[in-house]
Amino acid sequence: MWTNLFHAMLTHFVRIGDLHVTLPDGTIRQYGDGTRPFAAIHIKDPSLLRRIVMNPDLGVGEGYMEGTLTIDDEDLYGFLELAVRNAARPSAFVWWQQPLRLMRRALRVVEQYNPIERAPANVAHHYDLSGELYDLFLDADLQYSCAYFRKPSETLEQAQDNKKRHIASKLLIEPGMRVLDIGCGWGGLALTLASEYGAHVLGVTLSKEQHEVACQRARAAGLQDQVEFRLMDYRAVEGEFDRIVSVGMFEHVGVPHYREFFDQVHHLLKPDGVALIHTIGRSSPPGTTSSFIAKYIFPGGYVPALSETMRAIEHQDLCTTDIEVWRLHYAETLKHWRARFEANIDKVRDIYDERFCRMWRYYLIAAELTFRHDHQVVFQFQLTHRQDAVPLTRDYLYQPEKPRRLRQAAE
Repeated sequence: MWTNLFHAMLTHFVRIGDLHVTLPDGTIRQYGDGTRPFAAIHIKDPSLLRRIVMNPDLGVGEGYMEGTLTIDDEDLYGFLELAVRNAARPSAFVWWQQPLRLMRRALRVVEQYNPIERAPANVAHHYDLSGELYDLFLDADLQYSCAYFRKPSETLEQAQDNKKRHIASKLLIEPGMRVLDIGCGWGGLALTLASEYGAHVLGVTLSKEQHEVACQRARAAGLQDQVEFRLMDYRAVEGEFDRIVSVGMFEHVGVPHYREFFDQVHHLLKPDGVALIHTIGRSSPPGTTSSFIAKYIFPGGYVPALSETMRAIEHQDLCTTDIEVWRLHYAETLKHWRARFEANIDKVRDIYDERFCRMWRYYLIAAELTFRHDHQVVFQFQLTHRQDAVPLTRDYLYQPEKPRRLRQAAE
């Protein structure tokens, strides 16, 4: 039965490309229109057929991790490109998968329920991995979010620096301003806003590893009197701030908490203040998180649609003064990360094991291809209390920057 259902599913699903599948009994079947991309896979465990039929995303990912699904020439990129391009088609899934998809949509409120008591565990699952792992594939400043490539030839370091400066321009940072960085990571943006723009920054994170490294970096840079990092939930922050920034954290807030998040932004932002929220987003309607990503990579995570994010913003009496959409920048960022990860794969294997290497290779490639082919982008929301808090055109974003002069003026 499962073999027949598997065959029916792939016949319906694969309309683009050329997929050859060797089944556990040695039978070879071909799916698709014979064009590129091409991939040839081998399924070695009969039980994997059932798991893929019931939940393709999770079944395929686990099969690759376990080695019960292998790919000719180890061409995981080609196989996932074929899969993602077909998944992006309307009506890509067969009828018996719809109840499961509807059930997951209904249960997302439960899965993304992220109160203060639960949030640290979700963060620790991903961000409290060995710090050495992130050193192996991130840029020197440890920016673990989308870079901004002004030119295709730019290095990852250049593009991440572009990102920080683009954000600083949108925040209209001036010396002496008090800035809150929600989800500060390893502290790179906060340290840049302090050292280059003269700001006083409070960065908050729930990751113990990130907090420790950020504090060490502040001390090493001599900025401990200008930058403070706290291990705390953003919902516990008190006070008023001239500027609020959050980069790559909103994906972990959870849909049930969107209004709570923007209510806190509203509460903490001064009357003439500016906030900038940078998040992965979907240019399609609201959906659900990949089963594989939710289980193994980002528990509780979710990529928001523009509609559901704006609905939450509108209810908090915040003025949306700018929305920018970055399209292929994250695909290029992930391409750089994947190349560095693969170049250091032996070191990753020494830290963890082969299964972990395969899991993260799958994650990095699937994420890149989702940005290339399946309606995933990055949103930047600029928010204020007042219509006139920022200039009326975007010209100010593209003026020559002199951040070092601003820093010197603050001294």
